Amino acid sequence: QVQLVESGGGLVQPGGSLRLSCAASGFIVSSRTMKWYRQAPGNERGLVASISPDEGTTDYADSVKGRFTISRDDHKNTVYLQMNALKPKDTAVYYCTVTFFGYQYWGQGTQVNVSS
Repeated sequence: QVQLVESGGGLVQPGGSLRLSCAASGFIVSSRTMKWYRQAPGNERGLVASISPDEGTTDYADSVKGRFTISRDDHKNTVYLQMNALKPKDTAVYYCTVTFFGYQYWGQGTQVNVSS
């Protein structure tokens, strides 16, 4: 059974950092493209970052390039999102996701609030 559990969110001041984790079970993260999305109140859910299987090629939304880094730990079967230089507009619920045979699995999300 595929399961994704996000953690690491919280309240941080502008300019601060957080590292989100997505612990996966039921499959091997290095075998699938893993993605982070976020959704702010009143907005649609949008793609933030992705990491490809095997070689781990990464890609980012323009709004987070140079500030966020997606990575994975194959031994822990976990995907991370390191977020630096956070801005108030980064406030959102962050979700990790994986797709199998056209079905997209989501975690429960973790809330990130960037505020002074």
